[in-house]
Amino acid sequence: MNTINNTNFNFKNQKSVYRGKVREVYNINDELLIMIATDRLSAFDVVLPKQIPFKGQILNQIATKMMKATEDIVPNWLLSTPDPNVAIGHLCIPFKIEMVIRGYLSGHAAREYKVGKRLICGEVMPDGMLENDKFPTPIITPATKAEEGDHDEDISRTDIITKHIVSEEDYMILETYTNALFKRGTEIAAQRGLILVDTKYEFGKKLDGTIVLIDEIHTPDSSRYFYADGYQERQDRGEAQKQLSKEFVRQWLIAHNFQGKKGQHIPVMTSEKVLEISERYIELYENITGEKFIKSDTTNILKRMEENIMNYMKIV
Repeated sequence: MNTINNTNFNFKNQKSVYRGKVREVYNINDELLIMIATDRLSAFDVVLPKQIPFKGQILNQIATKMMKATEDIVPNWLLSTPDPNVAIGHLCIPFKIEMVIRGYLSGHAAREYKVGKRLICGEVMPDGMLENDKFPTPIITPATKAEEGDHDEDISRTDIITKHIVSEEDYMILETYTNALFKRGTEIAAQRGLILVDTKYEFGKKLDGTIVLIDEIHTPDSSRYFYADGYQERQDRGEAQKQLSKEFVRQWLIAHNFQGKKGQHIPVMTSEKVLEISERYIELYENITGEKFIKSDTTNILKRMEENIMNYMKIV
């Protein structure tokens, strides 16, 4: 099955290319960005050796749907999605932090809690909580955006402002937008019988200074979902929650002694494991959107993408 590992396009007025963990971004004349969602898979800030069929399409299409479902409360960078794996929008200067918001004690926060920590990014986590319990109110736990090969790191609002990573005025807007998006995301999830557990948002400034939402939103790579049905019963019994997120990949890696730490080796990903992960992503898509996933033609993905992008660029 054909997948997208990397691209090497050369568009008219192309200024530069940024290659992230799973996305590649082409700068067109310092005005537009063409974002390619590849099929690369990352976990613990490490890109894994095998690509996952249809993963890029799934993330791109979920993000597009969620951008449109929230554009009335928070402006975003998106202009068009001319291809299943492509998003085109305004060039923005990204803030160097990720706005992580948590409604429940899960994932990274739960791992910190288990080793006795009760403060994360300056936010207090109450005593007596069980893993996957709901916080009294959602907490925002920002993270620095890591350079390639490094790990994202927790950071508090105070440090962000005092270190001049983001101005206080801008940061307050980011907080307001983060809370509004999480509230809307929670409402959308509830309509699908899901709980939005935690997620991250990234923001940037357009050339006119407007702060907008960028990158992906409410995807299984950036978010964690639980099934609402049976949530409280599972908590009462001390059972693991049934969830929709990339956490199943992380747990598989942890079970094979890999958390991205120095000296650890990525476990072998068999063809069966790659197919299993692809099927799980399709399940995520269908549950999160409430729509059946339609696989794109992968006969010649790169040619398809290039033609669709070129056709769009002719009309803008």
